[in-house]
Amino acid sequence: MKHRTMRVDSGFTLLELLVVLVILGLLASLVGPQVLRHVGSSKSQTAALQIAELSAALDLYRLEVGRYPSEQQGLDALVKRPSGVNNWNGPYLKKNVVRQDPWGNPYIYVYPGEHGAFDLSSLGADARPGGEGENRDLVSWE
Repeated sequence: MKHRTMRVDSGFTLLELLVVLVILGLLASLVGPQVLRHVGSSKSQTAALQIAELSAALDLYRLEVGRYPSEQQGLDALVKRPSGVNNWNGPYLKKNVVRQDPWGNPYIYVYPGEHGAFDLSSLGADARPGGEGENRDLVSWE
């Protein structure tokens, strides 16, 4: 009897790999924009929450010190005792650090404010006044 050697090919063909890549590409094109839209809105929500946290810390600072920090002292007065300030019982932020907005820009603190006792804002993703969507300004007075 003759012994036949059977050759068994295992693996994927080029056609099968191309079909899988096309399917993955279609899924990415459908799902990708939806995910990116939610990432942008989550950064805006994060900035709004951080502005609320900083506003509450500024109010606590005013209750203990008797006034809000000057513009020169800025938001750093919430984590480091400014010179010449009595009754400072800080730090007033949990992590002892003043965070930047979700786009990596510092929050804008104005004292005295035009819209309230102080104005606290972020210029959004484009770091310019105005804009819509992810580029809109987030402010403490709205």
